[in-house]
Amino acid sequence: MDINREVGIVIQAGRNTASAVEVTRQLADSRLLTGGPREFSFTRDDFDRIAKLIHQHAGISLSPIKFDMVYSRLARRLRATGDVTFADYLKRLERNDHTEWETFVNSLTTNLTSFFREAHHFDLLKEHLTRLGKPKARIWCSAASTGEEPYSLAITCCELYGSMNPPVEIIATDIDTQVLAQGQAGVYTEDRIEKLLPELVRKYFLRGTGGRAGEVRVRPELQKLIRFTRVNLLEPNWPVRGPLEAIFCRNVMIYFDKPTQYAILKRFVPLLRPEGLMFAGHSESFSHAVDLFRNLGRTVYGRADGGR
Repeated sequence: MDINREVGIVIQAGRNTASAVEVTRQLADSRLLTGGPREFSFTRDDFDRIAKLIHQHAGISLSPIKFDMVYSRLARRLRATGDVTFADYLKRLERNDHTEWETFVNSLTTNLTSFFREAHHFDLLKEHLTRLGKPKARIWCSAASTGEEPYSLAITCCELYGSMNPPVEIIATDIDTQVLAQGQAGVYTEDRIEKLLPELVRKYFLRGTGGRAGEVRVRPELQKLIRFTRVNLLEPNWPVRGPLEAIFCRNVMIYFDKPTQYAILKRFVPLLRPEGLMFAGHSESFSHAVDLFRNLGRTVYGRADGGR
């Protein structure tokens, strides 16, 4: 489709608003939105099939605005597998290529995290654990990504108990095996810790030298507090057992539709102690699940039937 025809389509759309959706589809399919021809043909039908597969397998809901993102990330997989069309690649998935399924999910998950992100949650966790006074605390970090969040939890507990061996067990899970491996290694570039207090850096990180200059590694004592394992929240059997003092499920529910959110929250309830807390992301709200969790403020939730 040449540029003159594309402009004509837009003008015609202005005269007939009923065709606006179809215009958007034509423009996407003609690659106008990406500034030029694509290496691989990528149609709205391809996108819809991908959206259906990732929703069925991982519960992730892809809106049409993710069209270009999906193409960019999966075009790499076509190059790697040697498939020449998205239809060929999707047939590979439908043949249940287990290794490629894992990479497919890894490609479409977003991992944005940092140490002590939404810092008030870690202060509230300290207050919560102090109030409970349990001999040993168990915490599930259900969207661990590259590890910054579970290590922040470990540092919080070390500071609370004044020990590098606090009475705490942290289960760190994610659907993406690549980021879990990075989290388990505990190695980061120095810019990842630049906002931490210098005293925390000295206590909990080792700086690289020689060929590892510019990198830091979390201390082995922190790593011993955390168990990294893969969990797909849609799978029927989670390798996580209660009772838990806290569940951190932050900035992951935004990728699920409401029925999927509700189903996951329902499974959280029996894992959490009656007085336990669930920590959510700042843009997440569970007003559709008030029978399961009640909002305690500052994106912290307690069980609806709990004792708080």
